[in-house]
Amino acid sequence: MWDRLAASDPGLLRLTAGLRTVAAIALTLAVLAVLRVPVPHLVAGAMAAMVATFAIREKQRGPQAVTLALGLPVALASVSLGALLNRWVVVGDLFFVVLIFCAVYGRRFGDRGTALGLIGFQIYFLSLFVGATTSALPALYGVICVAFACGAAARFALLPQTPAGTLDRLRRAFRARLAQLLATQAELLDAGPDDAEKVLADLRTGTARLHEAALMIQGRLEDGVSDPAVARLLQRRIADAEIAAERLGLLLLTARSARRTDTLTLHLPGAPLPTGSELPVRDEASDALRRDLEALRLLVLRPAGEASGTALAQVRNRLLGYREEENLPPASPAVQDVFRGLGETARAALGLRVAMEGPQDESDDTPATARSREELDAEDAAIEVSEESEPEEPEPAGLQRPTTRAAVQVAVGSSLAIAGGELLSSQRWYWAVLTCWIVFLNTASTGEILVKGYRRLLGTVLGVVAGIGLAALVGHHTWTAFALVLLFIFAMFYTAPLSYTLMSFFVTAMLGLLYTLLHTYSLSVLVLRIEETALGAACGVIAAAVVLPIHTDRRTNDLLVTVLDRLADVTRGAVDQLSGGAGGDLVEQARALDQALADLRAATQPLTHPITPLRARRDTARYVVALLETCAYHGRSLAATAELLPTHPSIAADPRLRGACGRIVHNIEAIAAHVADPRSGAETETGPSIASMLEPGTLRTPRYGRVTDRVLRHLQRLDEAVSGLARPLGVAGGPVQPRT
Repeated sequence: MWDRLAASDPGLLRLTAGLRTVAAIALTLAVLAVLRVPVPHLVAGAMAAMVATFAIREKQRGPQAVTLALGLPVALASVSLGALLNRWVVVGDLFFVVLIFCAVYGRRFGDRGTALGLIGFQIYFLSLFVGATTSALPALYGVICVAFACGAAARFALLPQTPAGTLDRLRRAFRARLAQLLATQAELLDAGPDDAEKVLADLRTGTARLHEAALMIQGRLEDGVSDPAVARLLQRRIADAEIAAERLGLLLLTARSARRTDTLTLHLPGAPLPTGSELPVRDEASDALRRDLEALRLLVLRPAGEASGTALAQVRNRLLGYREEENLPPASPAVQDVFRGLGETARAALGLRVAMEGPQDESDDTPATARSREELDAEDAAIEVSEESEPEEPEPAGLQRPTTRAAVQVAVGSSLAIAGGELLSSQRWYWAVLTCWIVFLNTASTGEILVKGYRRLLGTVLGVVAGIGLAALVGHHTWTAFALVLLFIFAMFYTAPLSYTLMSFFVTAMLGLLYTLLHTYSLSVLVLRIEETALGAACGVIAAAVVLPIHTDRRTNDLLVTVLDRLADVTRGAVDQLSGGAGGDLVEQARALDQALADLRAATQPLTHPITPLRARRDTARYVVALLETCAYHGRSLAATAELLPTHPSIAADPRLRGACGRIVHNIEAIAAHVADPRSGAETETGPSIASMLEPGTLRTPRYGRVTDRVLRHLQRLDEAVSGLARPLGVAGGPVQPRT
């Protein structure tokens, strides 16, 4: 059960965020209850504690403490201005717009600027929500100070979180997700015609979840590991395990079908299972395959303290033995490839365990296992940490700066929301402003804002329905209502990264309870909440579409060009190193490619959302992203193989590869040029298939030949995927180029 929790919530980040916020609020309520403050001040304290907890974004504890200390005077100043300006409507509204502009503009100063802006805005909103007055300011100062102190206690004493501890939990999550993927691959062996499509969908999901965990680890390495060499080693071992597991899934799909499986099958939602089936069957080789997939899953899951003993050593030795041709069982070539994939995945799992948990017991090693350890040791010793940093691209200035543009857009949208909200309600107009503010957070295009506004409205409508029922049940039972508020706050933070609609549902249901506590609850108030939310979302969309707009097409095109540039860098560097040259820092290049692709995937969500009326455009966007994920997989695989070159005597440079790479890189750059400027006239080149460079393989081929064969196959698949990208993106094909 713990492994399942670790896999569902990598690093336990959502669980920690929810528990820490609830702990801060509960502690605040307990202190304020002892002081016998009135219910409105209890509500203010709970909201202030929530803001003081979730606004802090830094990963290191020192910067967190500084931001929290700076946030307290910002909060006190904000609530003071809210109470003082409450009497002058126009002046208060103008100040609110200025505050919103400054809060969004502050994001350009990093996590601290974002946190202080968020605290300033939310505390001003708090003053409007509880109807703060100048006479109540001294009591509110005390309440806010208590809330910030309790937030600090929850963060640093009750539920401390260090970068090293988070990274350790993320590594456990990666291992758990790897084991889950192996379990799904085992299910694929026995899946009949009726279950095969479902298992294939689970295989895609498991592969994507493993990749997500790998990206999360890469994003935490700098803070979680003090030694750059250790960070680079862990980064390489994570990448090796991810690539080996994904390749094992492809080999299993190929073994099931009558032909080699296209990598796109694992990345394109709805892609059919390859036709023709050799599995499931019951023979000695397939039974051994089922047994060894389960054995590999258990080895991956087993903690270091339990990963010892003769039986486990025998299992590990058997799996690593499949890397040697003489240990492969009699079977068809496709099934033998699966056993080779098992051996490579077992080697990757061994390297991952050594990198995470240190040296292991070697007393029961077979010669094959000893060779795998020697290879891993040689790779570890050859790791070099590059001291060179990438040159920083000049940031846009003025209104072209993203934070400035967003600040202007939010200010305009909030002005519209204030005007419209005042017409709907002179007392609760601020709900429209809050919605307008929120739909702009973590969005960068008009389409993203539209989708986020729709999700917030849907969650609000459902939350109002729940709030009506809860208000009737709770009545005026104050502490029962506060207990439900804490439950909803935990659910809000736990579900926020998963579903914005669910988060909005829990927020609105919680607000219904708060209104009950403030004795201002009525059905008309909750209906007004829906109206204000719809108005705020509409104002946000209008501002984003009219004021300095960033259209979804433009943003996705910019990100697509970035992905293609990163792909060209990885491909060129990996093939150059495999051909005998110096390829540069391939691990960092592959990481940059993965991050760029993750940004593009997020930006295309408005195009692929189920409510979009443009079905053909949605299918095209999904197809292009799936092809890019296929390209990224082959690029990572090429980079991982190239990284092995300096340390493995059995892998030698092959000059043939440089000729095979030229056309691929040219085509990637031509597609990028066309996306950046459709008038560029860039054309892709065609030529002989890279598969023509492959010589028919035979059993017991020397390992050097197998590695070269694998590299050429990755290049062939990459060439096909890049050519496939040219068609939906409208890139013209040039004349056939002679083979070099």
